[in-house]
Amino acid sequence: MRLLFVHHVIEDRGSATDMCHYVAAARDLGHEVAVYGPPEPTSPFRYSREVDAADAVVFIVEWTTALQFGDHVDWVRLVAKVPRHHRVVIDCDGNYNDAISVAGDVNHRDLETARRWVRVCDSLSDKVFQPTLHPRRPNVRPFFFHGYHPEWAQPLDFSSKEFGMMYVGNNWFRWRAMRQVLGAIEPVQREVGRIGIVGNGWDAPAPWAKPTNPVDAYAHDPEYLRRLGVEVFSPVRFDRVVEQMGRAVFSPVLLRPLFDHLRLVTCRTFETPAAGTLPLFAQDPEFVAEVYGDEATELVLPRERPEEKILDVLRRPDHYANVVRDIRRLLAERHSYRARLTELIDLVRS
Repeated sequence: MRLLFVHHVIEDRGSATDMCHYVAAARDLGHEVAVYGPPEPTSPFRYSREVDAADAVVFIVEWTTALQFGDHVDWVRLVAKVPRHHRVVIDCDGNYNDAISVAGDVNHRDLETARRWVRVCDSLSDKVFQPTLHPRRPNVRPFFFHGYHPEWAQPLDFSSKEFGMMYVGNNWFRWRAMRQVLGAIEPVQREVGRIGIVGNGWDAPAPWAKPTNPVDAYAHDPEYLRRLGVEVFSPVRFDRVVEQMGRAVFSPVLLRPLFDHLRLVTCRTFETPAAGTLPLFAQDPEFVAEVYGDEATELVLPRERPEEKILDVLRRPDHYANVVRDIRRLLAERHSYRARLTELIDLVRS
């Protein structure tokens, strides 16, 4: 089957890594995946505008429903050339919902923006999916979309790590979660050692920050980071994320409050266990067990005395490395891109 993905791709955020791995999985399984756009020989993504050759179109929407490449004519071609029952919408950020507000995080500015998003998705397909096992709307079905690539897996060797903690990701409604992790580290900072964050928006507003964004979207505290000696680095391209996380003993897995509320998975859900680091989950234990297996709850950062868990991780990294190996085996079995693509094709055909 030939699948055409329509997605606004940016190399240092969002689902960029998924685009590459779906293309590779399709090649391995005798299918074909391309991203809608003008061919670009130097790009890591396989772009194509050959709508006529597509058996199905998959609209992957995150922060926007707008086309990255094209205009109204392109929209017409996409919906006219491929039958509605072979078009799918994957709503990665939980925007195909009513307006929701959780701990300062929002999916839409107002009710009308929410209604407009739903109308656009409904105009494209009757098949709408979200990367959660618990969709809120009755017409939405679960499909994780993001996946795990077994070849990402790095050695779990903790003999010479540069950092105690490293987080890789941009700050978009994530300061609350980061502040909780740093607050847990503070009493045991001497034992933790160097702390690093890779990404935009942590010690200064992100380049794309706008005055119209909610206050919590880019909340940050550069003075607090300086006091803790946190080292902030520029964002890296999607294919260097795993490598960067592997520079530390542990790497927290953070979700924005809205994603926690909706139990959405992201790229980092699957990348962090593959890095040569110990993932420290800041989510509810039930959610962690649901995605990674019961054993993974050993790596949940508890609400009470979280510094004790951090110390235990630092003192017994080999014990927790065995937990990560179990997680990797489960992810390779259930959440590989080959498994994802096979499921996606079944959903298109359903």
